[in-house]
Amino acid sequence: MTAAALLLPRSVFAADVHRLAHGAFDITVVSDGFITLPAEVLLPDASPEERTGILARLGGNAEGAPVQANIPLIRHGSDLILIDNGSGPHFQPTAGRLAQNLKTLAVEPESITKIVFTHAHPDHSGATTTAEGKLLYPNAQYYVSEAEWNFWTDKDYEAHMPAALHAFARGAQRDLFAVKDRLTLVKPGDEIVAGMQVVETRGHTPGHVSIELAGDGNLLITADACTNDVIFFEHPAWHFGFDTEPDVALKNRAALLDRAASEKLKLLGYHWSYPGVGYAERDGNAYRFVKA
Repeated sequence: MTAAALLLPRSVFAADVHRLAHGAFDITVVSDGFITLPAEVLLPDASPEERTGILARLGGNAEGAPVQANIPLIRHGSDLILIDNGSGPHFQPTAGRLAQNLKTLAVEPESITKIVFTHAHPDHSGATTTAEGKLLYPNAQYYVSEAEWNFWTDKDYEAHMPAALHAFARGAQRDLFAVKDRLTLVKPGDEIVAGMQVVETRGHTPGHVSIELAGDGNLLITADACTNDVIFFEHPAWHFGFDTEPDVALKNRAALLDRAASEKLKLLGYHWSYPGVGYAERDGNAYRFVKA
């Protein structure tokens, strides 16, 4: 049984599959691969010297650097839940590996019961449909914040959004409209299942949310509220180039990191070094990421 597969000893899986239990939740962090982001997106506020040094630490070069895509597969009772579903065939060719990697865990797409979108960028929702337009996870119920839905599904987006967002809007509409008949709109404070709460972390997109799991001091699945575990822990006041509401994103990132450090909140980051699980420790006016 696919749910039972998540209970097998870790030795059964590939060496790089990270599993953890948290309260009522069993979590496996499954890779969707990686994407490469340009230097001007990752580090728009860095000096040339800072940019060179950080890109090298990330394994990149002067043009940009690769970042991981870590997707939590969560078992809760009879539910198998994905927080985002990755790129599918709709973004960079180095990503879109989630479904294949799930199969190595004996988890078929048909067994996924819920998919929660933190936001509708193509590297987070692009696997909703196959290249042929069919649902990849045909039995899942889907969840997205009401604010995210309202923003991306504007029929007059070309008039209301800058040109840089038009491709994102087309992708979001492709993904969200494909599951409209099985989509639940949620607000911050709502629960997906008992102990899994929607947390507002807007800024990266106007409806961006994170997901908090109760138990053991709580675990926050941050998604893109803090996009990189090196750059934005060490330089929390720097912008990220793909944030739709830059000042709101900075404010909410600062609040997230402050809370995480103060409460010793466990974190799971989408584009952080695999598996992206750890803690924020204060380091002067900044932070350091400490792996769990």
